[in-house]
Amino acid sequence: MALPSLNGMRAFEAAARLGSVKDAAEELHLTPSAVSRHIRALEQNLGQDLFERGFRQITPTIRGSY
Repeated sequence: MALPSLNGMRAFEAAARLGSVKDAAEELHLTPSAVSRHIRALEQNLGQDLFERGFRQITPTIRGSY
């Protein structure tokens, strides 16, 4: 298994800590779309959903909380 992307890990950490892709994007100086793409790529690489997505909010899944 290949190592996960560092950009994906940064995007995941910021989004999980802040509870928002938009806020993570502002902190990382990226667009919300770029943060979402990094997180999706990380989830595909790991074969796991890391967030439960709601309307304008995200919460880490059990696997994303470890």
